[in-house]
Amino acid sequence: MQGKPSPHAGSATRARLLETARLRFAREGYDATSVRDVARDAGVDATLIFRYFGSKKQLFDEATATAPGGPDLLAGPPEELVARMAREVVFHDWSTYGGEHPLLAMLRSSAHDDTRQRIREEVCATYVRALEDLAEGADAGLRAELLSAWLVGIGILRSVVGTPALAAAEAADLAPYVETVASGLLGRPMSGEVSTQNGESSGT
Repeated sequence: MQGKPSPHAGSATRARLLETARLRFAREGYDATSVRDVARDAGVDATLIFRYFGSKKQLFDEATATAPGGPDLLAGPPEELVARMAREVVFHDWSTYGGEHPLLAMLRSSAHDDTRQRIREEVCATYVRALEDLAEGADAGLRAELLSAWLVGIGILRSVVGTPALAAAEAADLAPYVETVASGLLGRPMSGEVSTQNGESSGT
């Protein structure tokens, strides 16, 4: 009689399911991804998804739970914050999400109210509040949201839509525009670098 799988084997299977689910949800969204798709990609039986996660929804929540930003994003000189945000959203190699920022991947599933709420919470917690703290003058919240929308829009056009100029652009090409727009919207001088994953950088 075959014994139960070891805890190590179970942990490895669970991790593999999360990895394959993350890629599937990033490429195709929640509705177009089935538990059978994820199980087939992981090379396991679909019943294991329900054993480890209980439901497709719980699998999605855990697979997309990697929080962007955090302490690393907020660390460093305040005047370089927008450059760090641009680096993360536009140029960071999010290979575990199919090469896209997690928030961009989640947009493919934004037809669901709870997913839209998660996107709002993560954008506000990570980007908008930090930018609002930097903004000077009236309407700080509005200007922080405008700048956040601009950065996310760049990421969408570059990695999701693949518009030619943005898709071909390097960090050095975007850096002066990022800094000009950030300075104008925040009402204070912004400077710094937009660095790619391999260490290339550009500053003004």
